[in-house]
Amino acid sequence: MTSPDDLAALEAQLGRPARGVHGVAHRCGCGLPDVVATEPRLPDGTPFPTTFYLTCPRAASRIGTLEGEGRMREMQERLGEDPELAEAYRAAHERYLAARAELGEVPEIDGISAGGMPDRVKCLHVLAGQSLAQGRGVNPLGDEVLDELGEWWATGPCVEPGAGG
Repeated sequence: MTSPDDLAALEAQLGRPARGVHGVAHRCGCGLPDVVATEPRLPDGTPFPTTFYLTCPRAASRIGTLEGEGRMREMQERLGEDPELAEAYRAAHERYLAARAELGEVPEIDGISAGGMPDRVKCLHVLAGQSLAQGRGVNPLGDEVLDELGEWWATGPCVEPGAGG
């Protein structure tokens, strides 16, 4: 169960109430949630393929900068040129699907993970979220994003712990 303090932090991070939270999947160095595991179907019935949802606005902003710099395009090109990288990325997709299946089955999104996996690179936030939630070594491109982020929490919490929106 997610604590009231975690839910308050998530609301402050997102600027809205969090939806479909199954639990905190990872905490940043300051102890706040930075990735939540989300139910594969939101409370309103909407299918939701993003199992590992990055919530930290500081990390999200830095990742947005990487996307703006063309990092997704570079990674996509490498997937087409490096069969080992492509196979590791496909395995990350399978791990993502397996994690979501543990939370529930939603036929509308069967076989669809997130972030463009297994063949494309569409969202670095998703890839980083998977690497944080499932650990380094699961998604090589997510690991690269984390390497570029560094210790985004080092300047302190992104929101006031326990503060609601």
